[in-house]
Amino acid sequence: MHQDESRTQGLDRLEPVRFLQVAQTISVHHGALAYLLGINALRASEAAAVRIEDYRETLRGHRVLHLVGKGSKPATMPMTVPVLRVLDACRGERTEGPLVLRSVSRKPIDRRDCYRMVIRIAKVARIPRHIARARCGTPGSPTPSMQESRCAMPRLSVPRHADPRTTEHYDRARGNLDRHGFHFLTG
Repeated sequence: MHQDESRTQGLDRLEPVRFLQVAQTISVHHGALAYLLGINALRASEAAAVRIEDYRETLRGHRVLHLVGKGSKPATMPMTVPVLRVLDACRGERTEGPLVLRSVSRKPIDRRDCYRMVIRIAKVARIPRHIARARCGTPGSPTPSMQESRCAMPRLSVPRHADPRTTEHYDRARGNLDRHGFHFLTG
């Protein structure tokens, strides 16, 4: 570990909430991106690739998001009601296509746009840039339920490993959408 990494400061308890709130005041697209990164813990490239069609399905009573993660691994994660509200506001009347769009051109965002949007949100929320992009854990996060999670902006969850078997043995409720860590984060 580099000396600088050991001094990287994480977010305090209120900064993630402020980040999500401020994002929604900038635009519905900033809000959707912030929730995808902050609550559903997507990587920037994954959040940029979310399509409206990807979160239509209901599975065992939960709306779910289907995506292809790092290493071309498919993932399915539950969407909480607050996340769905923000995504639906971003979607508007559209029924298909990329979810998050650039504010001016209305073209789909890419990974670089995600970083720029995160920096803008952090600036408006008065969260230092280096902290907004940090990958830090939130104390008390339910590690077993969060095995499939990680994010590109403030780290609110435990990282997904390249090989899920690395941590999946900790998860006794694997596949139980009712006990998924995103419910903890949303709460």
